[in-house]
Amino acid sequence: MNTLTAIRPGAVSAFLFVMVAIAVVLTGVSGSHAASRIKDIADFEGIRENQLIGYGLVVGLNGTGDTLRNAPFTRQSLQAMLERLGVNTRDVDLNTDTVAAVMVTANLPPFSTQGTRIDVSVSALGNAESLQGGTLLVTPLVGADGEVYAIAQGSVAIGGFSVQGDATSITRGVPTAGRIANGGLVEREVAFKLASLTTLRLALRNPDLTTARRIALSVNELIGMPTAEPMDPGTVRIDLPRQYEGNIVDLLTDIEQLIVEPDLAARVIIDENSGIIVMGQDVRVSMVAVAQGNLTVSIAETPQVAQPLPFANGETAVVPRTDINVNDDSDSKLAIVPETVTLRQLVDGLNALGIGPRDMISILQAIKAAGALQAEIEVL
Repeated sequence: MNTLTAIRPGAVSAFLFVMVAIAVVLTGVSGSHAASRIKDIADFEGIRENQLIGYGLVVGLNGTGDTLRNAPFTRQSLQAMLERLGVNTRDVDLNTDTVAAVMVTANLPPFSTQGTRIDVSVSALGNAESLQGGTLLVTPLVGADGEVYAIAQGSVAIGGFSVQGDATSITRGVPTAGRIANGGLVEREVAFKLASLTTLRLALRNPDLTTARRIALSVNELIGMPTAEPMDPGTVRIDLPRQYEGNIVDLLTDIEQLIVEPDLAARVIIDENSGIIVMGQDVRVSMVAVAQGNLTVSIAETPQVAQPLPFANGETAVVPRTDINVNDDSDSKLAIVPETVTLRQLVDGLNALGIGPRDMISILQAIKAAGALQAEIEVL
């Protein structure tokens, strides 16, 4: 019996449907390997953190605090605090090393309500050696407008330590900086009425015209009407649709889950201090010939001691001896970097020259000056 004649027409249709579905899925996976959610590449304007800062005192240190003679701000702060508590120390020569002046920082999360706990960071301001075992006293945290939004207090936990003996000392981590988990208490809320908005603005973290347009197209496809419009490379405006009136949270949730493939400019990032090179995916180079060579002159001093013969009247003398070696890399030749279509081929072509990262930085800059590198070079 023929195998094909044994398959029912309905089974053939189902088989073809499954194969087409698998092909579509594989195509989508291969074409969107760099796709990301909108919530990972853009922020909704207004939903943001606010930075807070304050100045306070850490007490209870085991002799590792500020030296009051060398840190006058610590002495003045200690005297002012004691006066507020009814203790007069104006005519007293304070000489304690259990107190340290610190800067306290924190991030106020969006829509934080009164009584919400937040984490705070503590950093020494004077010459304190360690904040281990210290307790931060009540410290107001203010925003950019000068208003107090939170109060910080609690025991400081540090991630390092410092021990010292008569002859040596060991320091691990940073003992002069610590953190207080849930050490801040929100006292003032940031006024922002999300439900009253009629227009939303998406701020791209990496501004790009193509990415902004793709986001607008995805949002319009979700809503079913042209409600999103790219205003500039970093902003997409979204008008609130009628079906989402009174329920803007559902709209934000649906938008931030959309998948968009961001478009990145061809760019080469160079950090000359550390010798780090980062190349983008779309970096291209035309065919060029590259030669790399350095002139190295090494001088080594190996003085020798000349001893007189036994029973001679000579004197012991130091005879200088200098070895000079010159290496001009005369064996270096021109190497061809072929015209590439992928980042891997470009890297392989440069690695074929057998050079280090710092020489590669100079070569990339020279290729860019020759007009053969179709990418932007950014030097940090």
